[in-house]
Amino acid sequence: MDKLFLDTYVWPTLLVFAHSLAIILVLLVSLAFFMYADRKIWAAVQLRRGPNVVGPFGLLQSFADILKYLVKEIVLPTTSNKIIFLLAPFITMFLALSAWAVIPVDEGWAVADINVGILYIFAISSLGVYGVIMGGWASNSKYPFLGALRSAAQMVSYEVSIGLVIVTVLLCVGSLNLQDIVLAQKTVWFAVPLFPMFVVFFISALAETNRPPFDLPEAESELVAGFMTEYSSTPYVVFMIGELANIILMCAMTTILFLGGWLPPADIAPFNWIPGAVWFVLKICFVFFMFAMVKAMVPRYRYDQLMRLGWKVFLPLSLLWVVLTAGFLQFTGMAP
Repeated sequence: MDKLFLDTYVWPTLLVFAHSLAIILVLLVSLAFFMYADRKIWAAVQLRRGPNVVGPFGLLQSFADILKYLVKEIVLPTTSNKIIFLLAPFITMFLALSAWAVIPVDEGWAVADINVGILYIFAISSLGVYGVIMGGWASNSKYPFLGALRSAAQMVSYEVSIGLVIVTVLLCVGSLNLQDIVLAQKTVWFAVPLFPMFVVFFISALAETNRPPFDLPEAESELVAGFMTEYSSTPYVVFMIGELANIILMCAMTTILFLGGWLPPADIAPFNWIPGAVWFVLKICFVFFMFAMVKAMVPRYRYDQLMRLGWKVFLPLSLLWVVLTAGFLQFTGMAP
């Protein structure tokens, strides 16, 4: 085979494949520990012990749960559309993992460093609602269908405010590249000057990923388990992996947009020796801890309250902040 062909096409392709495989494997293993942490934090707030049997301190509980789901029999509802029913969870997981292709863990550490990375993330997260709708509709049951309708309305509603929050960040950076967004925060993290948008983005991320107190699509008290009611065994755990990967993705996006990505808290000697990737992971863990604490402490919203917050509070606030940010940058001459 021609050496030029190897150097131009084969080796770069294999390198990207190896990089992608490494990211996916690390992510999938870390999801098990994030699930363990979520259950432990929830238990600690409620003065319970949480998972503590399988493995030291219960660290292997998530792996035992996954193994249990994988070996159980797959139950398909008789009246369901079986192809779409089985396809839905894999679409959700595939989209959730695909979004990580442009996430920069450190400077130059991204599978694909594209100039429109933020648009790619926004497009992939918008497509995520299809897996939920397909799962709810294909079950041919009223509770999953109602859960899918709720989820579609909820995710679309809060994507509007998330989009406007991202616009305020882009106005300050002047680039759609995720690495440029991080490097623009060397002086000050955007969580400081754009603090109201940081709060809006955090709460909207909870709603976008169906996390409590916005878990209306999966509300046990009225919808049994929402769009996942008819799922069991492997399809169920695939849905759960996709949802958890989306949650960690939103934690990563919060870190990149507002907490300086892989950059240390300040240009101080004790902080500089720690690798950027470690800072990135620590910040993701901090944001996930906040996600878990909200789940443990805040009661569930009613659906009308959920919609009111998204359309009557967050949308006008984020739109106003876009105008104020653009005006401030224009009149102070600080626009990039």
